[in-house]
Amino acid sequence: LFGRHSMLPRHVQRLGRDWITHWNGSQMLTLNSPVSSCMRWAGHYPPWASFPLPIPADFSASWRLPPFLGSWRQFQNSNWHLDNYTQSCCFHLPNPSMKSEAEEPLTKKRRLSGQCDTSTPEEETNFSNEKETSCLSVAQNEEKHSSKKGTIKRHWEYFCQQSRTMKVSENKESDQSNKESEATFDFTVMSYNILSQNLLEDNSHLYRHCKQRLLFWAYRFPNILQEIKQLDADVLCLQEVQEDHYRTEIKSSLESLGYHCEYKMRTGRKPDGCAICFKTSKFSLISSNPVEFFRRDIPLLDRDNVGLVVLLQPRFHCKTNTAICVANTHLLYNPRRGDIKLTQLAMLLAEIASVAPQKDGSFCPIIICGDFNSVPGSPLYRFIKEGKLNYEGLAIGKVSGQEQFPRGQRILSIPIWPKTLGISQNCVYEIKQQQKEENAGEKLEAAKLDDTQEIVVASEKLSSKLRHHFKLSSVYSHYLPETGVPEVTTCHSRSAVTVDYIFYSAANDDTAAQPGAEDSFHGGLKLLGRLALLTEKDLWTVNGLPNENNSSDHLPLLAEFRLIER
Repeated sequence: LFGRHSMLPRHVQRLGRDWITHWNGSQMLTLNSPVSSCMRWAGHYPPWASFPLPIPADFSASWRLPPFLGSWRQFQNSNWHLDNYTQSCCFHLPNPSMKSEAEEPLTKKRRLSGQCDTSTPEEETNFSNEKETSCLSVAQNEEKHSSKKGTIKRHWEYFCQQSRTMKVSENKESDQSNKESEATFDFTVMSYNILSQNLLEDNSHLYRHCKQRLLFWAYRFPNILQEIKQLDADVLCLQEVQEDHYRTEIKSSLESLGYHCEYKMRTGRKPDGCAICFKTSKFSLISSNPVEFFRRDIPLLDRDNVGLVVLLQPRFHCKTNTAICVANTHLLYNPRRGDIKLTQLAMLLAEIASVAPQKDGSFCPIIICGDFNSVPGSPLYRFIKEGKLNYEGLAIGKVSGQEQFPRGQRILSIPIWPKTLGISQNCVYEIKQQQKEENAGEKLEAAKLDDTQEIVVASEKLSSKLRHHFKLSSVYSHYLPETGVPEVTTCHSRSAVTVDYIFYSAANDDTAAQPGAEDSFHGGLKLLGRLALLTEKDLWTVNGLPNENNSSDHLPLLAEFRLIER
């Protein structure tokens, strides 16, 4: 037997005839590990995978012998392999090869990457450890070996030598570093869709790949809170924050970590909303401005999504009193209603334009976070980054790019939203003339309002061109530079795409800014670093999202900025 099949590992070949004496068809196969931890390979898997994804086997039903008890060719072609021989003649998955119950063996990983699998179990252990030590953990703490199984490893990508480890803090040792802290203000911003429990239960078909116990809020919330603690962002922009959980757990937990929280709940029946939380040691609140996208008098705006815009004042030694405007939103999901998505975005931009102006008429630095339910390169995405969009002839199903073959073929109307909304094609508020004014003189006085309070826009001809006043860059580039493989921010049973973003107004000397942002403002934000995203393939190695350690179906986005003053 073993002479004919030399491909068997050496430690198996050494078993010799002793193995054969125990091998007979009538003998029941026993397992070293507990039955509940054994695996079977499911038939449904993503198109990139050359192997099926693992899911837990339910052995409570009638158990069948594995296929490798048939012909030798079946065994040789299977993904199981023999490990240390025991008196019970068992097959099992060797522990060093699996980082979690929902991850494929390392032999499969190497086969995917074109590497030969000639290592022993001991070498596999070393390989796994080397892989863990090759990058920093999500918390970027000093522990290079993670004791958690199935942990997703993400590393920091730096654009500036003076970065995360040189954040402005009270604990500066030298006079020189104190002077540096007076000249710069560094801070981190996270955008994170934490997956409302109510939405999870309403859309359970998206999480069929998950073990049931991982989907309970009692299991998920400690994981989410731990992620927030480890990443330790100065500003949090959270989406899908369920109101009852916010009131009873989330708000108090974040306040205990030093955050002040602002929250806006959706206006309809779905009990979630958006929250912006900031470290009170770094910022003070100037204003908080909720934005409701539902308008009872406008049929187009019949959805209950919301946004939130806050103006923050840095607490540290800045040369001027430059504020920072932070916006957070969760736009409509429906891929076939690009008209609603664009209108909601225009409403958010109009609110930012009313909050962010400074005394000299320019805008303070702006950060826009959220789940935009639109993919990179889509018309909506390009509008945010380029500041303009000609939507003439554009089908509503193509606005967000969510569907490769969009079903919404109706062409966007011109204009998209009615005049009664009070927002111009430049995405700013139009001044509403007071109907009850008694004479023309009062109307003229009203028209002379200071332009720092409201932006006056003359009546426009019907135009298919949208514009906004902010020149924004995206923190992420959305594709791996070495391979061009797409990064993803969400991954569940149906899809794995990028829909979450952090946009910012880039300073002139920001080397990470995309083309077109160089002529931004005299001041602005310099991107120092970001927490790298992952690919769909990476995420399925831990059974997608949510999983044992990552309890949302979205990844947190994290960036570090430096405030550049005029």
